[in-house]
Amino acid sequence: MITTESSHPPRLGIIGGSGLYDLPGLTDTRWVAVDTPWGAPSDQIFLGRLGDAHLAFLPRHGRGHRIPPSEVNYRANIAALKRLGATDVLSLSAVGGLRADLAPGTFVVVDQFVDRTFARAKSFFGSGLVAHVSMAHPVCARLGTHVAATLAAQGVPHARGGTYLTMEGPQFSTLAESHLYRSWNCDVIGMTNMPEAKLAREAELCYASVAMVTDFDCWHPAHDAVTVDAIIGALLANAAAAKDLVRQVAAAAAADRAAPSCTCRSALDHALITAPEARDPAMVQRLRTIAGRVLPPMPDDPPAAAVAHEP
Repeated sequence: MITTESSHPPRLGIIGGSGLYDLPGLTDTRWVAVDTPWGAPSDQIFLGRLGDAHLAFLPRHGRGHRIPPSEVNYRANIAALKRLGATDVLSLSAVGGLRADLAPGTFVVVDQFVDRTFARAKSFFGSGLVAHVSMAHPVCARLGTHVAATLAAQGVPHARGGTYLTMEGPQFSTLAESHLYRSWNCDVIGMTNMPEAKLAREAELCYASVAMVTDFDCWHPAHDAVTVDAIIGALLANAAAAKDLVRQVAAAAAADRAAPSCTCRSALDHALITAPEARDPAMVQRLRTIAGRVLPPMPDDPPAAAVAHEP
């Protein structure tokens, strides 16, 4: 046993592809397995320290990219990071560009989403304890500012602000769909940021999304089809910039004195709808990790249990 919910300093969670954790200077590294009431996350989580920053890396699709987008256990992923003490989450994902000026190699600091997924569990809450959080501004502007400043300092082509259309997948878009999404003024298209961003908000985590454009979607006249080979090639080209982004954002987040008062961390203040006397005790207990800040203790609550163990 190595940890309990309450024993960790704040951590930056990083959700992305395998290999992001291969950073020079990363110390105190180890893989840990984390149990959650929603099952196991996509993989064990790689913990490490970079200067004053404590980091937790989660391969979204598992090491070796084993899990398709619709089968990722998004609830377990977010809950596992929360249980390990994450307060901020930096999400990196490969996307297609829906605008001519967002060429492959461009990083987009996303600030809005259109959720077109339909086969995924999208909330920690449900029958027995109902909650509604605001998603009007679905990402953390404070964390996004750190991301944009880092990309500018790196000289990486990037755009601050953009709408991410999340499709179900795993197939890519039809041409008609691609034109439709462009007509909606969406900027990039991917398969993974929803319900991830919604769950991060419910868990009161500051969430920033960096969409790395690997291709033009099929709307582009010079790109009749999207191929996996092209996407992998662009991802490899982006890898060094992505790792440097993680390093710099980790340092900025660790030094950010405004972080504790960020409004993302009080998203549940007015979200719980179910009257206290009508709440299902089993559901309340299940939600302790996510919503414990706003749930009064129950007389029969067990003591905090260890939540992670070495593989």
